[in-house]
Amino acid sequence: MLLVFATFGAASAEDAAAQPVVPVDQLPRGQDVSGTVIELAGWVVTAKDSQGYPFAIIDKAAAQILVFGGDGRLRGAAPGLFGSAIGDHTAPGIAGLALREIPGRDRTTPAGRFVGGYGPSIDAGRVLWVDYDSAVSIHPTATGVPAERRAERLASPSPDDNRVTHGCINVSPEFYERIIRPTFERGGVFYILPDAASIAETFPEFAQGRAQQPR
Repeated sequence: MLLVFATFGAASAEDAAAQPVVPVDQLPRGQDVSGTVIELAGWVVTAKDSQGYPFAIIDKAAAQILVFGGDGRLRGAAPGLFGSAIGDHTAPGIAGLALREIPGRDRTTPAGRFVGGYGPSIDAGRVLWVDYDSAVSIHPTATGVPAERRAERLASPSPDDNRVTHGCINVSPEFYERIIRPTFERGGVFYILPDAASIAETFPEFAQGRAQQPR
């Protein structure tokens, strides 16, 4: 993928020249980023919706995560693993369940806008919470259950086999340490595109602004 939308005008040309940013591109060769993702990223910056914090746009259907700094520059793009169940909901009380207790139908990665950051967890130490109430975090792939072949799924050029987690978002250890951890050390905003719900339902302010754009 050619990362041609690394900046959305948040910084001046002089600043961009003084502080060049070379985004990390781990997306499979030839895989495109959707127009919706590009539009949403531009809107986040122009509307200052992330309030200067870094943000990520997560496209479950394409199995992609794109990470931006608070200045609007793209820092990296990579494949991700997501909840094995298709859906945008969060089951009531799911945060209090052990992983093995979560029903298959509720192993979703919820859609929406979330303000998250690093914090403690019961069994995994300090983690990057996307949404604490639904127990969704971003973490690097681990060996876990070998039969799940998470590393192989992540490396696959197709997004069709990237639905395997209990709801959390997995990225490669390299992408996590190089991009995710330093970018969100002080928190950030996470925009997760829906599986089934409409963009208007999920991001109403973005949809309203989109509708007002001249065609």
